[in-house]
Amino acid sequence: MRLLLACLVLFATSVAVAQDATTLLSPAKPKAPEAIALAEIPGRADADERYAEEVSLRAARGNPLGRLVSRLAAIEQSVAQKNGLFAYGELRTLPVVRLESMERHWKFDARQYARWRADMQAAVAPYAEDAAELSLRRADWDLTRKEMASDSTPEALRSRVDGVSARLQQAEQALSSPLAEQIGLGRRANLLAARIQSGQQTINDAIAYSDRRLLRLDAPPLWRVENPGALRDDIAGRLTREIQSENSFVAQYAAADMGNQRLLQALQLLLLPVLLWVAWRHRRRGVDPSAVLATDAEERVIQRPFSTWLLLSMIGVLVLEPNAPLFVHQIAMLIALVPVLRLMPQQGRRLLGPWPYLATAFYLLQRLSVLLMASDYLYRLYYLLLAVLALAATAWLLWRSRGQRFAGVAGSAGRLVHALAWTGVAVLVVSVGANVVGNVSLAEMLASGIIESGYFALVLYAAVTVFEALLRRLGARRGVRRLWLMRRHGGTLLETLARWARVAAVIGWFAYTMSRFRVFRPVYDTAKAIVTHRFEYGELSVSLGHVLVFCIGVVLAVWVARTLRALLREEVLPRMSLPRGVGNSVASLSYYALLLLGLLAALSAAGFKIGQLAFLFGALGVGIGLGLQDVVKNFVSGLILMFERPVQPGDAVDISGTTGRVRAIGMRATTVRTYDGADVVVPNGMLLADKVTNWTLTDQNRRVDVDLGVAYGSDVTRVMQLLQETTRATPGIADDPAPAVLFTGFGASSLDFAIRAWTHQFDDWSTIRSDLMSRLYAALAGADIEIPFPQQDVHVRTVSEDVLRSLVARPEPPVDPAPR
Repeated sequence: MRLLLACLVLFATSVAVAQDATTLLSPAKPKAPEAIALAEIPGRADADERYAEEVSLRAARGNPLGRLVSRLAAIEQSVAQKNGLFAYGELRTLPVVRLESMERHWKFDARQYARWRADMQAAVAPYAEDAAELSLRRADWDLTRKEMASDSTPEALRSRVDGVSARLQQAEQALSSPLAEQIGLGRRANLLAARIQSGQQTINDAIAYSDRRLLRLDAPPLWRVENPGALRDDIAGRLTREIQSENSFVAQYAAADMGNQRLLQALQLLLLPVLLWVAWRHRRRGVDPSAVLATDAEERVIQRPFSTWLLLSMIGVLVLEPNAPLFVHQIAMLIALVPVLRLMPQQGRRLLGPWPYLATAFYLLQRLSVLLMASDYLYRLYYLLLAVLALAATAWLLWRSRGQRFAGVAGSAGRLVHALAWTGVAVLVVSVGANVVGNVSLAEMLASGIIESGYFALVLYAAVTVFEALLRRLGARRGVRRLWLMRRHGGTLLETLARWARVAAVIGWFAYTMSRFRVFRPVYDTAKAIVTHRFEYGELSVSLGHVLVFCIGVVLAVWVARTLRALLREEVLPRMSLPRGVGNSVASLSYYALLLLGLLAALSAAGFKIGQLAFLFGALGVGIGLGLQDVVKNFVSGLILMFERPVQPGDAVDISGTTGRVRAIGMRATTVRTYDGADVVVPNGMLLADKVTNWTLTDQNRRVDVDLGVAYGSDVTRVMQLLQETTRATPGIADDPAPAVLFTGFGASSLDFAIRAWTHQFDDWSTIRSDLMSRLYAALAGADIEIPFPQQDVHVRTVSEDVLRSLVARPEPPVDPAPR
């Protein structure tokens, strides 16, 4: 609520600025020609001639297209190569993996074209602006020349006007050549865009056709195959073309700077030396008992740095380059095969048994199926044999683990693996049956999906294990443990990061499995249609995606703001020499500034424009001004408190009878923790409007007052000397200012004295006062000086019997029944 109110106030104060920004961002109307005054002709003529000369030099000297022509030609060559590979009908006979690879290639060309188009617009914009400016200036001079024809203007000015107009026209002609080239190149680009769009649509149609084939028989039953030895026509030529296309795609992708390639290369170069250094330190300190690692997984990761680096590098290829050629991803999966087996922890081996070795072997066999694509029969038979072998291996593992709660590992992990194994058995049975009856597409998809998803699960399991081991190793370092964040939340933070890594791995595995089983695309399209569907009511238009983006943006903003505030308060600002209270103010203001920026960013990401919301913010500002005056006052008071810093967290204060320590100063209220343990929320306006007693504003000094009395007849000089010596000898009593002992007066039953002493320990002043009073009592008792207690004398007088009888017999006064 405080965040919302703070943001609303800031929005209300920026309404005028937003309206001005909206006016500036609105499209400007074309400027009408204006005649130039006679007095301004010489100066204006010089300026326009200089401008025309600059434009002519730029047009003659510069080459605005530069590399744009060659880049466009490269994209055109890539598009022409893919269009010439296969006819429309041949695309429907290709495996879906090949179609997906071509789809990535088309998307790559589309992204390259989009980048080229942006660079083209940036190169053309200066020339278009020059042409527009020249046209406007020449229109002013032409209008001036027409008006001068009807009056008696000096001939020199007329000649000057004609000369400037002719020079501007020459500059326009100089621009015509580069502008013509740009227009021609733009036409080529438009044709290329149409070809790219057509190619993408063709690939999408082929993939959709392959998906429809999954639900029908596309081959005769296995027992009715007539010519098992027949080979596909021109299979060698097709494979050659496919290999050349893949190599071309890989080369184009490697040559293009797509953003994440350099980041991945930098991480790979930095990661290997770090892992080697960690392994070297581990071997060097292996004899130290305190350096023994806690888990077998961490031991394997540290002792095998090359395998760890190779696995993380391949995972980086999959994560940081999701749009890379499919061939690159397949190579990365094959390279990760050996590190996966070497880094498998002992717990995973007990859980999975020999399945990691079988999964990698089946993955290799599935990759080798491309060698048999020349024969439909052999290719079909190979997948049938592969499915039968995988089914037999899975059944053998299930039989082997019977009664052992899956390889001796109890708990949810064992039950999950057991359930996944039975699911794999069911899918493989369907694959074998579909292959036999003639649905080869379905059989191939099910068998390859089970094998690839199982192997990918192993890769992710090994990657998560490596990540958790490196996290534990990092958290065990002495320098990291000294950080405030690790001291307070070290265990929770590491566990949270590990949990998020496991969640990300599970999500990635689900997405990959859905893609292999050909359900990711329809699910994605359906979810996209739901998320992007707009709900419109009048001029209001909102979608579920906008709401989700806004919510995620706000959550991230709050998390980032809180984290930054904690780091500033606990790690950064305490190490700096800052005046009192500056650190807390900087941390608090940074927190609210980040929240405001995060809210604005969330609104912008959700599709809202701040300028369009100016009217709404203005209405909210009026509402705040009328109905929430106290809230606004407290908010402004909070800002004043943060800048003036009269009260800071940790101060001992007395606010309108509330005494305690300040815990936190917010934008609306300040929290005070009383000495009784209660938290009192005090509005910030009260801290500025009322009197506030701050005991620790400038120092930690506190005066200790003790009043006492001694019996009459005591030696005053001796008493004062004894009180002075006892006070000075009390621990915690400051020597500067020196304690003072005062003779304050003659009491009813005692000689009164007052002790005024100081202590620099504000938090312990009550304990020090108690100790001082105990010492004073003991010192007076030891010196035989009496501390009297109050006394009162009662005098008893005898009364005669006649007086008593007269008092008893006296009549009472009459009572008036009517009230006055």
